[in-house]
Amino acid sequence: MVLKKKKEIQVDAVILECKDLETLRSFANTEEQNLASWLLHCVQLSDGIQQINSIKQIVTLLKKMDGNSMPSPMIKCCLDIFGVMYFSLGAKNPLKRVLASSLNTLPEHLMTEAVHSFACCLKEELKTTDLCLYRKVIDNLASCMENFSLGKASINNLFREVLQFLQKSLLEMQEENRKLTGDSIAQTELMHDLLMAIKVSMMLLQKVNENFKGSLWKKPGSLVWQHMCGLLNSFTKLLMDESLLPTVQTTAGLSVVLFTKTMFESIEKLPCLFSDLLLRSVKCASVPEWFVSSCRSLCTEQLSDSVLLFLCHGVLAMLEWKNGSMGQNGEKLLLDIVLVLLSLVSQLKDSSMAVSLSRILAIWTNSALDVLESSSQNLKCSLNGNSNTTVKLLEYVYTHWEHPLDAVRHQTKLIFRNILQIHQAALKGSVVKPDPFLSGLTESLLSLEWHVKGKYASLGCLVECVGVENILMADRTIPAQILDVMCDQTLAPYASDLLETMFINHKCHLISVFQKNIWINQWHETWVSPLLLILCEGNPDQTTYIIDYYLPKLLKCSPDSLAYMIKILQASAGANIGSCNTRGALGALMACLRTARAHGHLQFRDMMRDGLLSPGCIKQSLVHQHDQVRIDALGLLCETHRSTEIVSMEEMELIQFFLAYNLNSQSPAVRQQICSLLKKLFCRIQESSQVLYKLEQCKTKHDIIKESAKWDHISTLQQYEIFMSSICDKLFEALFPGSSHSTRFSALTILGSIAEIFSVPEGQTEAVLHLGHEIDSTRVQTLIQCFASTFEEVKVLAFDLLMKLQGVSDLQDSENLYLLFQAAMDLSISTKPYDCVTASYLLNFLIHHKRLLSVCLKSQECAHTFQIDEDMPASTMEKNTLAVIKYLLANLEREIFQAEKSLLQAAASFPMYGRIHCITGALQQLPLNNLTLMTEWRQMVSKLILTSYRLSAVVSPIVQSSSPEGLIPMDTDLESTDRLQMILNEIQPRDTNDYFTEAKLMKEHHKIEFEKMTDDKPAENVCPEIRGKEVQTCDVTAQMVLVCCWRSMKEISLLLGMLCKLLPSQTVSESSDALITIEQVTDIGDYFKHHLLQSRHRGAFELAYTGFVMLTETLSRCTNESLRTLPQQWLYNVLEEIKSCDPSSKLCATRRSAGIPFYIQALLASEPKKSKTNLLKMTMNELISLAVPVNETSNIIPQVHALNILRALFRDTRFGENIMPFIAGGIQAAILGFTSPIWAVRNSSTLLFSTLITRIFGVKRGKDENSKKNRMTGRTFFSRFPALHPFLLQQLEVVASTVDSHTGEVKLYPSLFLLLLILSKLYPSPMDGTYSALSMAPFVPFIMSERKWNWRLGRNLNN
Repeated sequence: MVLKKKKEIQVDAVILECKDLETLRSFANTEEQNLASWLLHCVQLSDGIQQINSIKQIVTLLKKMDGNSMPSPMIKCCLDIFGVMYFSLGAKNPLKRVLASSLNTLPEHLMTEAVHSFACCLKEELKTTDLCLYRKVIDNLASCMENFSLGKASINNLFREVLQFLQKSLLEMQEENRKLTGDSIAQTELMHDLLMAIKVSMMLLQKVNENFKGSLWKKPGSLVWQHMCGLLNSFTKLLMDESLLPTVQTTAGLSVVLFTKTMFESIEKLPCLFSDLLLRSVKCASVPEWFVSSCRSLCTEQLSDSVLLFLCHGVLAMLEWKNGSMGQNGEKLLLDIVLVLLSLVSQLKDSSMAVSLSRILAIWTNSALDVLESSSQNLKCSLNGNSNTTVKLLEYVYTHWEHPLDAVRHQTKLIFRNILQIHQAALKGSVVKPDPFLSGLTESLLSLEWHVKGKYASLGCLVECVGVENILMADRTIPAQILDVMCDQTLAPYASDLLETMFINHKCHLISVFQKNIWINQWHETWVSPLLLILCEGNPDQTTYIIDYYLPKLLKCSPDSLAYMIKILQASAGANIGSCNTRGALGALMACLRTARAHGHLQFRDMMRDGLLSPGCIKQSLVHQHDQVRIDALGLLCETHRSTEIVSMEEMELIQFFLAYNLNSQSPAVRQQICSLLKKLFCRIQESSQVLYKLEQCKTKHDIIKESAKWDHISTLQQYEIFMSSICDKLFEALFPGSSHSTRFSALTILGSIAEIFSVPEGQTEAVLHLGHEIDSTRVQTLIQCFASTFEEVKVLAFDLLMKLQGVSDLQDSENLYLLFQAAMDLSISTKPYDCVTASYLLNFLIHHKRLLSVCLKSQECAHTFQIDEDMPASTMEKNTLAVIKYLLANLEREIFQAEKSLLQAAASFPMYGRIHCITGALQQLPLNNLTLMTEWRQMVSKLILTSYRLSAVVSPIVQSSSPEGLIPMDTDLESTDRLQMILNEIQPRDTNDYFTEAKLMKEHHKIEFEKMTDDKPAENVCPEIRGKEVQTCDVTAQMVLVCCWRSMKEISLLLGMLCKLLPSQTVSESSDALITIEQVTDIGDYFKHHLLQSRHRGAFELAYTGFVMLTETLSRCTNESLRTLPQQWLYNVLEEIKSCDPSSKLCATRRSAGIPFYIQALLASEPKKSKTNLLKMTMNELISLAVPVNETSNIIPQVHALNILRALFRDTRFGENIMPFIAGGIQAAILGFTSPIWAVRNSSTLLFSTLITRIFGVKRGKDENSKKNRMTGRTFFSRFPALHPFLLQQLEVVASTVDSHTGEVKLYPSLFLLLLILSKLYPSPMDGTYSALSMAPFVPFIMSERKWNWRLGRNLNN
């Protein structure tokens, strides 16, 4: 365990206007220090915490004042200032809450005056006319009603004014929302203000209800009544407005019901009104006129499904269901509500609506339980387990207990539990036992297979209801069956929760029946013995999940069972030590002891003292064949319940023994666990050492803690120092040249944890480890050598460790510093891609050295490009970064100049992607929003953008070629200046394999031409790294050219994307201080658009997509409207281009539409997550309509594009449940596309179908084709996708009509396989009812006919 540091609380101080300060000064007496003086001092403080303390003192003084006399003008002034302070503070400021709680305790004689002062301040607030300030006023109203008696009294005095303000603010906000259509960010912010205004209106009725006593306010001429009607009208409009966020609509639904209930005179008729509204049978003549005029749309218009849902929620939440206060009408309303809700299940498929529906159904079950406490017999008959309502509710449970959304699954569990309680409440007093409903339910649930996740939660509810004995009576092997299921991690949490419910219930039952000695043995036999057997002999995954999920819960329920487990395992540990596949008794013992110690059931000293474990046994486990046994043994040493527990000498010796044999583990998961456990150990050492240091400081005092007598603090601290020093030595020794990747990863990760945990602030001497003392120049060189690893994670770990050791890792040798810099430059143009990554990390390390500029400026090759004044007022890192990027950019420009003449020479000698990679790496670690040299950086950013465009122009023809993998332009033939462009445009893919693999040697005359070309320019224009290589023969393959080009495109995209992502505030700024302008951002967007839509090479457009996502995310946050709407415009344009079938279009129809799906993915992903996702819905509808063409003669190119784009969107997890409503349309498009005579359409349809099967049924993880893991019941499938039921039936009918034709000719129907594949994923469930509109029964005759046809076809083929 690691203790988290407490965050320092930041409190904004209150600042008063000058006139208030002057008023306060006029009453202040500096000599006598009166109340006004104290308050003046308080408001002049700049620290909010100090103001809080001062206010508490001032209010204490107020309480002590004489209560017999009238408040003086000074006190009135102070109370006025308190009011000004309160209403000027933000809603979340702690000072506001302190002020409210302090003023709540004012004496009675001051309360009247205080209410008057606050009411005056509130009255001024309510006069606000600025829409932007409405939220502040609304927040103040909410604060006044939140446990603040003074605020409530003030609102009560101004009740009419408050109502008027709320009505006015709601009307203006609705009008503003209409004006902001299209501006999603501003609309979302405004909707949250609307939501708060509605909540405050409801609070007003619920918390300040003194104004509603009597009937005077209900007169039509009353201003309060008029404002109430106006608010009710506004709530109705908000409820009916589908463009608003669902939270606004549902809160409006609550308000409509609350205001109607408050204003309705005949309470007994109120349930009838809402029943009529929900059943859409309102008769305006029988409804009060004020309700019709305020809620006309509710009474006369057709209500949408979402409005009905929110209205049901309002009725359930706002009406009083307890004690039968609404009588028979209330019971009818309750039944009407559930009928409406259940009718909406098949209509509301949107994810947010599905969650709301499940939550409201759970609320309904709670309300039903309340009503049943004092209900009629009719209602009890309507709600018992055999009633039609309960059957439908159970159908909902069975359909949704494996819903993809956690929230729906959780609510489904609550609904099931409440159904059982409703049934018991309905049959309360009945003498029928056993209950046939519960018995049948138990039998049905147990008959389900264990892969059904909903079974576990439902059985858990049933156990709580009928007791575990009734479950075990049906089958005593159930605990073992559940443990067998825990080999699957997706089922392990559900299984462990069910087991916990069962063994806790079983324990309570046994305790109530038997004595302890008797019941504990039976309990152990049922729950512990199967566990021990599996721990010893079970497969690795199963035992791991049982230890993680089940064992801690078992020990928590019965800590005494640990002794029983240890006794059983110790008896066989010597003989059954396990193997590489099983833990054996030894491994099981380690797992039990580790879990017990980690949860505080056992101490290490007690284990060693009592002989439960020997050092030899632990050592045997630390080098066991089974990975997890080694991890459990290490966990036993490292994990403790208290983070300050002393680490014993035995534990340290065992840790050192472990490291000697386990640093080179080949399993990534094991390495991660080792590093994590050792980090916990180091935290223990650090925190326990701090305790020991404090105890040492207290030794001179008499009250020495008893614990100090058990340990010699100084010797323990010395042991810590020796141990940590030896650990560091071992880890650095493991980083020898040639050490394996696994050893380096482990050593560097552990060293990084040590550097993080044992970081010692300057001046502190009390520390177990000063890591700086362990580092010398040799070890710094060792870490630098790790940059040469081919694994980037090793480079990252080495770099992070060097950054944590900045104070001691400076390179003092100037020659060494210069050599490293030159090495980095050479590596940045290496033809091996991983070398440029090494160069980047090496440069990022050197950039932090103060002497980099002074050393490198001495080089004649570098001096003319660095040109940075060392005395400039900027940080070392900023100056070094600017200088290095200048140098890289200067070399890159020369290399681009050469590449424009000979791309082959560039690919073979100086591929340019390494330079850009190093530039991007240097920029990533620089705080670009806090720069000093703004002018230089602005010029640099512009130059980087232009250079990127220039390089892209050189390499893009390759990646945009129709066959980039085999394209090699012979561009050294310089007969004309346009030769390169002509070849790139005209070259066609070749058929011979040697063209793609055989090296192309530059001929001698090419060399001569190249030398002439380079002689035309002065030598200084040639990059130093290029100079001297021009006369060498270069072996160039097509792959080398392609790698150079696509990696260059990749790095350009990442650089441009990063420039946009890291500078969001500058991209919207029109000021001269911005590092990047709006025009540059727009140009970058056009660049990405061009290359995503035209690149053919996957490596190029995949990384362009990454950069484009950075750009679109930045644009979506912009306040500049022209930038914010760019993604939407681009989306409309590309969809139009896809639909247009323009022959001149350059969109790639092959290669699965190349970058087009990525382009659309990025545009849709930029849509705000909390919005209505209108762009996604519009795009999906457009694509599905294109993917399912109306006639066969239409152009197939849009159809192919649509199918490919749909596949990409369905695969994208970022869209989550928002894309699920379109699954049915996607399936239809895929199946119909499979019947196309065009191969391209069939191919794209097959890929789309495969994606949809995975999206619906999950990733297949097993080889058993008959397994039901990646399947679902027919009821569940067709309830989620009801449109597929008639579609699949229709398709099967078409197939059957083909098969049963009188010609006797056997025809293969193309989509038959897809139809049967879907149906093979569905199976009937024991929980299915006898009748369902979406039953699988209609499919059976067709399936049977298909079987006969398949037999007939097979016979014909054999003949």
